Amino acid sequence: MPCEVTPRFVVLYGSQKGQAQSIAEGIAEEAAEHGLVAELSCLNQNNKYNLEKEKAPVVFVVSTTGDGEPPDNALQFVKQIKKKTLSTDHYSHLCYALLALGDTNYTDFCNCGKTIERRLQELGAKQFYATGYADDGVGLELVVDPWLQGLWQAIKGALSKMASGRQGHLKEDPRDSAKETYHSSMPDVKINLLNLNDNQNSESVRESVETDLKAAAASSSVAISGLRPVPPASQSHDIAGVSTSASETQTGNAEVPHEASLTCSLPPLSESSLNVPALPSAYLEVSLQEDTVEEVFAPLNKETLYEMPISKAVQLSRGESVKTALLLELDISAYPMMTYLPGDSFDVFCPNRLNEVEETLQRLGLQHQRNHRVQISLRKDTKKIVAQVPSYIPKNCSLLYLLTWCIEIRSVIKKAFLRALVDHTGDSMQRRRLQELCSKQGTADYNLYVRDTSLSILELLTAFPSCSPPLRLLIEHLPKLQPRSYSAASSSLKHPGKLHFVFSVVEFPACPGRPAGRQGLCTGWLFDLISPVLVFPGKIKSSGRLATPKIYVRLQPNCSFQPPSDPSVPFIMIGPGTGVAPFVGFLQQREKERQENPKAVFGETWLFFGCRHKDLDYLFREELEGFVSSGTLNHLKVCFSRDKQEEEEASATLKRPRYVQHNLLLNSEHITNILLEQNGCLYVCGDAKHMAKDVNDTLTEMMKSKLHVDQLEAMRILAGMREEKRYLQDIWG
Repeated sequence: MPCEVTPRFVVLYGSQKGQAQSIAEGIAEEAAEHGLVAELSCLNQNNKYNLEKEKAPVVFVVSTTGDGEPPDNALQFVKQIKKKTLSTDHYSHLCYALLALGDTNYTDFCNCGKTIERRLQELGAKQFYATGYADDGVGLELVVDPWLQGLWQAIKGALSKMASGRQGHLKEDPRDSAKETYHSSMPDVKINLLNLNDNQNSESVRESVETDLKAAAASSSVAISGLRPVPPASQSHDIAGVSTSASETQTGNAEVPHEASLTCSLPPLSESSLNVPALPSAYLEVSLQEDTVEEVFAPLNKETLYEMPISKAVQLSRGESVKTALLLELDISAYPMMTYLPGDSFDVFCPNRLNEVEETLQRLGLQHQRNHRVQISLRKDTKKIVAQVPSYIPKNCSLLYLLTWCIEIRSVIKKAFLRALVDHTGDSMQRRRLQELCSKQGTADYNLYVRDTSLSILELLTAFPSCSPPLRLLIEHLPKLQPRSYSAASSSLKHPGKLHFVFSVVEFPACPGRPAGRQGLCTGWLFDLISPVLVFPGKIKSSGRLATPKIYVRLQPNCSFQPPSDPSVPFIMIGPGTGVAPFVGFLQQREKERQENPKAVFGETWLFFGCRHKDLDYLFREELEGFVSSGTLNHLKVCFSRDKQEEEEASATLKRPRYVQHNLLLNSEHITNILLEQNGCLYVCGDAKHMAKDVNDTLTEMMKSKLHVDQLEAMRILAGMREEKRYLQDIWG
């Protein structure tokens, strides 16, 4: 008898920080449970796949990074498929499904996924399953989980059609395909809900999706693929050694809690059967050797970094300002090869906080093995398809170094990690609660108590004292400690040998699971580092000699977020709060260029700045007003959102603008003229979640009014400006 061939499909991913890769790997690992073989490749591994000849279904999982750009490892693929020489039937043989990851806090939501999808369809490819647009702004799992649940039946349906010679009859309309393949596996979950309006309110999106998920879970009578059913709390037996009852440890007249919390749930969740994820495959062997390891207090790749002394630290905010804004000056004179332009950014490498590392060691029971060498290898029996020892952990490092410089111990705990922790939790009620938090039914609680509060592993272990995970779990589930990016706030023409940057100290408030507030990892570390040499507003720098603190940095040139190369092109800058920082560099550069080329023609410059209080938060006030006086800056428009209006401005007709978008509207005629008639450039820097969205919405309204077009056409005009690199953003969540 001939050997039966296992049906195959292809999984391709493009990932910047590992989330898309993790999802793609999960798909590949689960394939065997469905009687399938998955061939997994990164999009830049074009020697491992060939879409020009591929006949099997292809599943794409791609994220978006930067200003709507593809991840680094997908850039070449996107360039390849965008070639205009490709014919409209180039991929007519190809059938695909696509999961796009993005964040609606940023303007170009899922832009890489949308670009790939649009181009595949232009080249004749057919979609066998509705595209999922997952929003990290409200929780990727709200779209990812139901999308994955329906994927398997869709793949089998596509394979069946291919096998019966009916591939050409794959439906062109993805909505029809979704009805045929997706709805048969579970009730109506709105996969594409987040694509209906990229600018909709994130809270309403979350509530709507969660409602759909709860309804789906309540009405589905079949076990969902990839999830494991757990009985309700009223059933006290164990499954696979994991307790499933929230009440089995309650005896007699034990008091029932009156409100939910991180560690405790209420009906109906506490009484529900749960669908929990499959236990993630263990893939590492980790041991601690008593070898002597030299203590190192620097990042692993320090040979590729610059160690910079901080030559000056100034507090820019004043008095009782809500946010503490600081300016740091780095002395780069020892590195003549390190050149930068206004708009460039650079990475700061910071360690995990020492006290948190110490507490983690103690919580793991490893405080006496802190200086032991960590030995990591792959398990021979692992079922993980693409298992590998993390490249960011050096072979000969101590446990202390690993927890300080290698893994992000503050990273938000993913559901897969929660599921793994269940098996290392002794108390049955705590096990049940961890199951709830990682289950489909507990999605709302997970978002409320874990995701939204940025709960770390240390905080979770403190809240669940019977949970004692091995070190292996932290290494397998916590990501690499990433550097933090900052924008240059100076021009080397004005400050040769110096590099300025500005930041506000991030504050995380107390919450369930975090009794006391905490500062941001990097901003808090920098603040502690420079506190002894910090100069406060209006005070003279101390004459005492103090040790100069140093930090490790890496330059990240930004080829697009820079002033126009043609000085005659007018440009508009929008930067409230610390978002003004790169524009100070823009204007310092322009000032020097004007001095050196007095006969040159320079375009008009506008700056829109805003803050809470004029007397507390008006950053760079003297320098900005100096730019106006010198003619470097033609128009400075400022607003103060929390200052009370003066008596003479109290009338409705003279109502003062509160935010930068209000000042944009007041100057709509000038702004639209610069952008539409003069081919000027517009730059936005600052908060992505509110300000950047509001500015984009305002610009859309201005285009509608100016050109008498509808919303869609106005959005297309702005999209065209982005394509031309005339509408640029440097924003953060």
